[in-house]
Amino acid sequence: MKDRRLQVAKYVLADILGSAAAWTLFYAYRKLQLEPLKFGHPVPLDFDANFFKGLFLVPLFWFGLYTVVGGYSDIYRRFRTKELGQTLLVSLVGVLVIFFVLLLDDEVPSTKYHYRSFLALFTLQFGITFPLRFLITSGTVRRVHDRRIGFNTVLVGGNERAMAIHQEIEAMRKSPGNRFIGFVNVNGGDQLLTNVGLPRLGKWHELRQVIDAHAVEEVIIAVDSGEHAHMSRIMNELEGTSVRIKVIPDMYDILSGSVKMTSIFGTPLIEVNPEIMPAWQFSLKRATDVFVSSVALMVLSPAYLILALLVKWSSKGPIFFRQERVGIHGRPFNIIKFRSMVNEAETNGPQLSSATDPRITPIGRWMRRTRMDELPQFWNVLKGEMSLVGPRPERQHFIDAITEIAPHYRHLHKVRPGITSWGQVKFGYAENVEQMVRRLKYDILYIENMSLAVDLKILAYTVLIILKGDGK
Repeated sequence: MKDRRLQVAKYVLADILGSAAAWTLFYAYRKLQLEPLKFGHPVPLDFDANFFKGLFLVPLFWFGLYTVVGGYSDIYRRFRTKELGQTLLVSLVGVLVIFFVLLLDDEVPSTKYHYRSFLALFTLQFGITFPLRFLITSGTVRRVHDRRIGFNTVLVGGNERAMAIHQEIEAMRKSPGNRFIGFVNVNGGDQLLTNVGLPRLGKWHELRQVIDAHAVEEVIIAVDSGEHAHMSRIMNELEGTSVRIKVIPDMYDILSGSVKMTSIFGTPLIEVNPEIMPAWQFSLKRATDVFVSSVALMVLSPAYLILALLVKWSSKGPIFFRQERVGIHGRPFNIIKFRSMVNEAETNGPQLSSATDPRITPIGRWMRRTRMDELPQFWNVLKGEMSLVGPRPERQHFIDAITEIAPHYRHLHKVRPGITSWGQVKFGYAENVEQMVRRLKYDILYIENMSLAVDLKILAYTVLIILKGDGK
């Protein structure tokens, strides 16, 4: 952990110093080259208050931009071509922002002045920060290739395919970073890797314990990709962990285009768990959650007061209903709603409601149709426990019941649960476990197609349901 923080600190320091140097040189260029064209006479190089203000704020801006796009994540898995593309894109976007915010309103003799300013700032920013990042990344890549940096890796399977991939990776002159610590077998005879000194760490259904015990960062699945039953069970067992999952492809996988190469000298593997969304979209999604929730809590405060009075008037009991639900990465949290049922409605244990449930109060029935009972969850969103859009969170009792039928439910814990979801828009409140499983398909589809555009569509349909009052 300490080494990772030090590595991140190197990138942060390089970006701050590089952007500060680029801003200083750009300021000098404007004073000595561009402003004489504007004023018609030489301009002295005077580092005034505006320069020092920019020297403080501009590097902070670049640090924030790199943070948003994931420039400080997976610092030991970065490669040089990715560094080139990411730095080029970040430099272009950042310079555009600085240009429109700080430079566009300058009085200039001609548009060429703006073009030269933009080109100079972009050239300086990219020309200084990219070499610094390239040097740090190159050093990391060399340490990975020389096996000084490695990622604890477990093989799932001990068959011939596992033997072959282990021997191939271990024989590479330039290591891809896999540090094999052992294997888990899928069946009793699946233990050939013990012949090469790789220890058996358990069976496939003990993967979670193995990952926790040995700080595993990567899992390579060496069963045949055609064995869908095994693959599905193994993937469900790995769901919710932070490990990278890779599968050894067969010729069908290669011909169908499933195998994407990231290194010319690397072993061809299918990475099963790529990023759901780009880092910048996750950052923007979270920023949107915080902004919308903050505004909603302020703007809707009169509605909160009215609903609180209606709930209090409708039946005895508290105004708000709190209940433990399971959120991202399986972490529990307390969801908040306006109470729509009579007090102590679950004295006989966890129960799902239906459209004709006598426990629902008259006000509660209207709130559930219009989704008004969900409004307090903007507080959950603000706290980071939920998102505006995401799979609806469930109680552990019902999660256990769902996973007996559909073990892939664990996929939903990849992301924050939401106030509204694709499944919620399609089906509304589930009345039984079977309906929960039917809704699950749409929530998994949402995760696999997750984007800001999809979020906007779901929010739009949710607003229509609220306005029409036809929520189920």
